[in-house]
Amino acid sequence: MKNIIVIILMLFVSIHINAQQTPADTQKEAVTIEGATAHIGNGEVIENSVIIFENGKITAVAKQGSVTPKGKVIKAIGKHVYPGFIAPNSTLGLVEIGAVRASNDEEEIGSFNPHIRSIIAYNAESKIVESMRPNGVLMSQITPRGGRISGTSSIVQLDAWNWEDATIKGDDGIHLNWPSTFTRGRWWLGEDPGYKANKKYAEQISKLDEFFVNAVANNSDAATIQNLPYHAMKGLFNGKQTLFVHVDTEKGILDAIRFASKHKVNKMVIVGGSEAYKVAKTLKENNIGVLVNRTHSLPDFEDEDYDQPYKNAKLLVDAGVLVALQNSGDMERANARNLPFQAGTVAAHGLDKEKAVQLITGNAAKILGVADQVGTLAVGKDATLFISEGDALDMRTNLLSEAFIQGRAISLESHQTKLWKRYSKKYSK
Repeated sequence: MKNIIVIILMLFVSIHINAQQTPADTQKEAVTIEGATAHIGNGEVIENSVIIFENGKITAVAKQGSVTPKGKVIKAIGKHVYPGFIAPNSTLGLVEIGAVRASNDEEEIGSFNPHIRSIIAYNAESKIVESMRPNGVLMSQITPRGGRISGTSSIVQLDAWNWEDATIKGDDGIHLNWPSTFTRGRWWLGEDPGYKANKKYAEQISKLDEFFVNAVANNSDAATIQNLPYHAMKGLFNGKQTLFVHVDTEKGILDAIRFASKHKVNKMVIVGGSEAYKVAKTLKENNIGVLVNRTHSLPDFEDEDYDQPYKNAKLLVDAGVLVALQNSGDMERANARNLPFQAGTVAAHGLDKEKAVQLITGNAAKILGVADQVGTLAVGKDATLFISEGDALDMRTNLLSEAFIQGRAISLESHQTKLWKRYSKKYSK
């Protein structure tokens, strides 16, 4: 009997130590933030600001003294307020431990899976999700991987019991992995050695053409039988969903634009776009946004400048293209918390600091189709925001003192902050 009690106590302690933070309670009283520098998320800055929110929504954003404080007042003189940062094209919550197959739910079997909904596999209690919040990353686009058409993504906020509570916008878009114009000599796929033109490129696009033609036919009024994958494409043709095309090369981007136009896809976004700066004029003319490739990475092509990933976003912004940052690649889930510092690197390479903030706030919200709810500090939008001791794009001063999601005061603790506090004392004596 004594052994059983000991085991139960050990399990209780283990669960208590390892469990994710409990989602915050619904906002019960108005909150006023006074005196901070407010970075609106649209390029504007308000010094000595006052921000009021109640019932989860922002009710005032103005200069201090022009609005009467209400409810709980947070004095934030010398600090900075930002909209919650948004991490697009992320597999957060879809994989917990890469080496444990049972915790990996980012990809399904098959090539054409537009009917696969990544949101239902999202683990709201992921420890990795929890670790985003101390750096100000409070929202994400949960995106599937694999195949030619991976499935649909959804936008979530990062403080919830389950995927239903987390969802801001469900099934916002379908993700297409555009055929590569080159092969890299991957012998396990039967490719010839060396970096050369993809001989199957035309054939792969032909298969995509066929799939889209069948999808249009299956969604017509004349269709008598519904095919699930084809039917899932309907949102692309009626404007309710966005086609996110994952492609890097100049030729691939131009071909993808022609393809979308041919099949009358209403909304399209380029994801990656290492060479998007070369076709910036075409992108602007076609009103196509870009979720640009990871800033903290090496150049994709050997003839590129060494700092090409650092300046890609600025080149596109200067050309008038709508741009946001995304973080796909190696260790992408853990590294998503570094999104603000990637924006900081873009600023260090010439982009105006407030425009760099837009890359992970207002611009991201526009591209993902949630700008009416989040992305900027504006009356009527969700009170998803945070207070930082200093510049949130600088890892030395990105120190959050308060954070709110839909008006709820969330915890900034995680298993990483707990370990930091524990081991910071190890050599103090």
